[in-house]
Amino acid sequence: MPEIHATRRHALRRRLQDSELDALLVTDLRNIRYLTGFTGSNAALLVHTDGDEHSVFCTDGRYTTQAEAQVPDLRRVIERPSALALVREADTRLARGAAVGFESQYVSVEQHATFTDAVESVRLTRAPGLVERLREVKDDTEIAALRAACAAADRALADLLEHGGLRPGRTEREVARELENRMFDHGAEAVAFPSIVAAGANSAIPHHRPTDAVLARGDFVKLDFGAVVDGYHSDMTRTIVLGEPAQWQRDLYTLVATAQAAGTEAVRPGTDVSDVDAAARTVIAEAGYGEQFSHGLGHGVGLDVHEAPSLAKTGVGTLSACMAVTVEPGIYLAGRGGVRIEDTLVVREGTPELLTLSTKELVVA
Repeated sequence: MPEIHATRRHALRRRLQDSELDALLVTDLRNIRYLTGFTGSNAALLVHTDGDEHSVFCTDGRYTTQAEAQVPDLRRVIERPSALALVREADTRLARGAAVGFESQYVSVEQHATFTDAVESVRLTRAPGLVERLREVKDDTEIAALRAACAAADRALADLLEHGGLRPGRTEREVARELENRMFDHGAEAVAFPSIVAAGANSAIPHHRPTDAVLARGDFVKLDFGAVVDGYHSDMTRTIVLGEPAQWQRDLYTLVATAQAAGTEAVRPGTDVSDVDAAARTVIAEAGYGEQFSHGLGHGVGLDVHEAPSLAKTGVGTLSACMAVTVEPGIYLAGRGGVRIEDTLVVREGTPELLTLSTKELVVA
């Protein structure tokens, strides 16, 4: 889909002009994929402010054929190291004194020294976050990939429950392995991150890693997992109970579900990200569990599973239509158990579009 990538590069050029840059050296592979469609493991891209006819893509000889297929609309150079090759390209082809931005958040001190040694004519200048800010608002192609990734996770959880995969006697690791395999069965090309399966007291650890702990009757089991489809990530958390829940478990679950609904309702264009966090956090704090909600409410999701914007007390900025975000409040009672409920959503005018469709009713397995 070269036209989609050309449209994204055109949008980036407006940002380059606003930043008074003549070109941008893109070295982060996720940003390169976003701007070109290239999925290999080594590449660099020089986006020229004056248009694609002046821009150039570089990779090494392993990817000559792949680059021809995935990046047919840009001039291609086969050379390694690719980023250094494009620094030299910019120094040779751009006017003396031209400003060439680089993604300083990804370039090491050693790389920067190498780049500096290679230039005589142009000026290298830090330009962090230009592509990432562009990526915050998703286009239709991206949202379709996010829907597919969320569907793969939804179906995997449904299969896990239907086939008795959550039952006393299994270990957290066994459940995580089965859940991930089922995501692959439903079209995932990768898992979005190492799946969290946390049973009993472990469910009170927000980012617990699965162990050989055995699931037992009466446990909360927290499952935080996601799939990757076409490079885009899903992210979902559901908390279930093995056997009849105790009253404290019902009460805790209901409180988190109420907070999650309040946060979701606040997801609207123009809303400050900190206000979205506050909508859910206030529900939990007023119930006396403010200190047990120890993380931000959510985050952007896309080519990275965690990307801007940050829905947190310290978050800065406002939501825009077609941003993809998570809403994931939690309460964690050390030594007893915890609940987190998380969805991936797309910001829309009015009600947000829910992409993770697994039930949020308390599931008793």
